[in-house]
Amino acid sequence: MELSSDSVVATLEMSQIKRTDDEPFDGDVDYESLPPHVPVSTHMTAGAVAGILEHTVMYPVDSVKTRMQSLQPDPNAQYRSVYQALRKIIRTEGIFRPLRGLNITMMGAGPAHALYFACYERVKRSLSDVIQNGGNSHLANGLAGSVATVLHDAVMNPAEVIKQRMQMYNSPYRGLWHCVQTVTRTEGVGAFYRSYSTQLTMNIPFQAVHFITYELMQEQFNPHRHYHPGSHILSGAAAGAVSAAITTPLDVCKTLLNTQENVALNSMKISGHLTGMANAFRTVYRLGGLAAFFKGVQARIIYQMPSTAIAWSVYEFFKYFMTKQQLESEAGPRPM
Repeated sequence: MELSSDSVVATLEMSQIKRTDDEPFDGDVDYESLPPHVPVSTHMTAGAVAGILEHTVMYPVDSVKTRMQSLQPDPNAQYRSVYQALRKIIRTEGIFRPLRGLNITMMGAGPAHALYFACYERVKRSLSDVIQNGGNSHLANGLAGSVATVLHDAVMNPAEVIKQRMQMYNSPYRGLWHCVQTVTRTEGVGAFYRSYSTQLTMNIPFQAVHFITYELMQEQFNPHRHYHPGSHILSGAAAGAVSAAITTPLDVCKTLLNTQENVALNSMKISGHLTGMANAFRTVYRLGGLAAFFKGVQARIIYQMPSTAIAWSVYEFFKYFMTKQQLESEAGPRPM
């Protein structure tokens, strides 16, 4: 899931009007007033921490989602629900099996989300100045998120390929580096970007729906955009659920391109490797009809709701905390 921060449009001068040097920092007043010269490292640090936590906390459910999206699963890997799947995987394959591939996910999520947030904040501010004269603009948010998604997915796509191949039932790979070496040797480096166009096609509308839903929820529950953890969690969960459900068909196609599911491709008499979003759509439809496009939708929503809520709340907290520290240091020590 890729996500972004809410609008930060007030200038330092505005925050200084609300706060004098003799007044303590008030998070409710200054939280959204990130000064324009906040270093990029602030957004990158907050984004990296949020991204890693987003992908790791609910990782076992993501493993289940990948398996439930299998178009022709092994009889031993057919599951009725997320809970039943987790119980069966742990009982038959070991307690750590749902965590397989977590290492590459963490390695990719940190830098991918750091670059994402840094790019998003810079592009959003520039576009907001043009479109809304510095004010909050949903159009600017959406465009900035789309641009940032291109950069994020370029970093994260290889990690997704490795992760999903290690998550599959009876995965032939002994570990991270064995997977990298095998895929590179047998399919070439291009295999790590075979699903890139599908990933972008999925994530750009995902982000658009995500932004709209989050902003609408914030306007209802947190109209003054104060630091309010409850509203960030609720809005993030709703945004994650809606965007996940709508983009599940694209996620199923992405999973097929990433895993190159042998049983499914062999049954379709497809030789070599499946490439291209159009081919993936045709293959999914021929194997399972329209219903196949929503395989794993339950697991995807269950994964995205808490993951997105965690990411938003962590990012907002770090933004609040780091802004508070910076403004207090700029104000200097309070007079005795």
